[in-house]
Amino acid sequence: MIEIPRSFFLSSENTPFPNIDLALEEPNGLIAVGGELSTNRLLDAYTQGIFPWYSQGEPVLWYSPNPRMVITKDKLHISKSLDKIIRSNRFEVRLNTNFEQVINQCKSIKRKDQDSTWIDDDMLHAYSQLHRQGHAHSIEVYENDKLVGGLYGVGIGKVFFGESMFSCASNASKVAFVYLLRETDYLLVDCQVENSHLKSLGAFNIERSAFVKLLKELL
Repeated sequence: MIEIPRSFFLSSENTPFPNIDLALEEPNGLIAVGGELSTNRLLDAYTQGIFPWYSQGEPVLWYSPNPRMVITKDKLHISKSLDKIIRSNRFEVRLNTNFEQVINQCKSIKRKDQDSTWIDDDMLHAYSQLHRQGHAHSIEVYENDKLVGGLYGVGIGKVFFGESMFSCASNASKVAFVYLLRETDYLLVDCQVENSHLKSLGAFNIERSAFVKLLKELL
């Protein structure tokens, strides 16, 4: 049974997040419970190194895990096979032309070892609202004019906070990720927690304190 400190509960829209140094070790990084997914709350969370992550039927859970997986432009690793695919022009990459279809694909796609998605209707609505206000962005990958892969996340300053990605064609999500690192002005991409898929592309873990320091420099 997990004992959650009373200070973690966001009782009103004005209740501030606790200091992230208080985040639990198990579950890793849990720092707050409840609250709403308003634009102001979400932007406040990201600037502090916090993001929402919960399953359907749960209250909103907020995390700031330690360590944090990130990637920078200089650490991007592109295999010879992936480079060949990119140079073949098999895929067309577009930016912010179909955000809602990307997030819906991320919501519905079947994932290994997962019975359900963490993207519920409230989250879909909240991030679509962020997109309309210019804070959330999508990178879409098309093959023969059909959407086959992509990713979405929140961009603040020089940091892109990645939320989710999907692929209906081999390597399509990797192509989107490479575009994010190569073709945009973001200097740091937050990958949240360790992921073997992104690790193969050069993502690496850093201490939470180092991540927060980078945010203060880049936001």
